[in-house]
Amino acid sequence: MKTLFPLTLIFFVVFSSSVYSNDEPVVFKNKNHEHRYQSLIEEIRCLVCQNQSLADSDADLAQDLRKEIYDMIVSEKSDEQIIQFLVERYGDFVLYRPPLKENTWLLWFGPFLFAFIGLFAAIIIIKRQAKTNNIEAEMDEDKKQRLTELLNTDPETDSGGDKK
Repeated sequence: MKTLFPLTLIFFVVFSSSVYSNDEPVVFKNKNHEHRYQSLIEEIRCLVCQNQSLADSDADLAQDLRKEIYDMIVSEKSDEQIIQFLVERYGDFVLYRPPLKENTWLLWFGPFLFAFIGLFAAIIIIKRQAKTNNIEAEMDEDKKQRLTELLNTDPETDSGGDKK
């Protein structure tokens, strides 16, 4: 029993790697096709992972899309036709660099908008802080002395009643 568990564990570790490697390597007869394939799968976003390209993703959909792109390249489709097919099927989100359209304005200009809002908020906070510091500087000497006396007094002796 003690040797069965380690042997079973080793068996599953050794043979489980073949389960995940169902993506067959692509072979092109033309170096130009291979270069196009590599550049396209780097430019297309994996719809499952969303932060990886098709080249980096191990998702089943990514493998299917790589196969689809391979088939289109072999059938002499242009890069524009392949990208147009993918955009029609999955939308602009499939592209890492979507075109500038009305529905992608926030995607393109959102970072600048948030940076502007952050800068505006920082300016307001700095002005308020400076105004607070100026109020203390505007106090005359009598007010400063009275404030110092109030802050330094002992609360037990300051009240009118006797504390025992």
